[in-house]
Amino acid sequence: MVTVHGKVKPGFEGVSEAFANNFADGFEVGASVAVVYKGEMVVDIWAGHREMERTSDWQSDTLVNVWSTTKTMMFLTLLTLADRGEISLTDPVYKYWPEFKVNSKEGIEIRHLMAHTAGLSGWAEPMVPEDMYNHDKCAAVLGAQAPWWTPGSQSGYHAITQGYLIGEVVKRVTGQSLGNFFRENFAEPLGADFHIGTAAEHHHRITNVIPGVSLLDPTAQPDSIAVRTYSNPKLDARIAWTPEWRQCESPAANGHGNARSVAQVQSIISHGGEAGGKRFLSAAGVEALFTEQMSGQDLILGVPMKFGMGYGLNSEFTPLSPNARACFWGGWGGSLVVNDLDAGLTYAYVMNRMGQGTTGDMRAALPLMATFGAIA
Repeated sequence: MVTVHGKVKPGFEGVSEAFANNFADGFEVGASVAVVYKGEMVVDIWAGHREMERTSDWQSDTLVNVWSTTKTMMFLTLLTLADRGEISLTDPVYKYWPEFKVNSKEGIEIRHLMAHTAGLSGWAEPMVPEDMYNHDKCAAVLGAQAPWWTPGSQSGYHAITQGYLIGEVVKRVTGQSLGNFFRENFAEPLGADFHIGTAAEHHHRITNVIPGVSLLDPTAQPDSIAVRTYSNPKLDARIAWTPEWRQCESPAANGHGNARSVAQVQSIISHGGEAGGKRFLSAAGVEALFTEQMSGQDLILGVPMKFGMGYGLNSEFTPLSPNARACFWGGWGGSLVVNDLDAGLTYAYVMNRMGQGTTGDMRAALPLMATFGAIA
């Protein structure tokens, strides 16, 4: 039986039990779960090991690449800039990035970048994995190309490109890289151990992700948008083992943290713009995320989604909360964060062993269900 470390507030023991059960079949290797409820960290637990061989323990301060759970930090950044009046989410992208106004992209608004509806889910020019370390190149190629579908007409998951698109907007508006803006405005004020662009001094604390299956569906048509998105460049999860990936900023995919730090930062959303006794954005600035942008079959994920401003919205497609005002996103292999504004709750789960595909599995879902059971 696995030993669960950390702290659990009385009444939330079921979350720890559900988490421990994830290890029973031997699939889970190392993971952490955190819950912030009504301003308090009521669950902060971890268990298991840092590698497949199970030789060293997952520690309180172990970090892991959370893949697309990182996107929630980007969304928080843009919602904050909009709340401060530095941008409007309905502004055309070219207002801040003039070179973007080519190849029928003048109608693309910032909200389209957030909701995966911009038609720029992949690069048209051939790219190699090492290009991901070069923000300027990744952004410039996207800035020059034409959209792959009519912007705003439907969603197609911008798995990696979203980070360079939004990152470039943030850079043009603030003069800072998205990772630095995030660090100064959210991570440092909260004392949250989450990094977009992780300095070498932290690398010894990182557990390598343990790859699952390829993103590419072997039955997909070679010229489909999904294949074009995922195969150029074709990313192997083991890129996350390299110091170059850890240190670069690929803000849609290479955030490093643990459940505690994800929950600390994202509780800004579930608590109406406030966390750790500090106000980061107004309640109205948070509510803006619920403006529905797209609902229906996603061109790339192959499942129906409902998107607000970046975040996935609680819906019949993804019923992650019993409450209406809830939003979420997760990462390749299984990490997840859920913000429930009606309950005043943020739930985060991160792990090193990647499961099947991009839309999660039951490892995150079971402790989440136990969390809602605890507050019911």
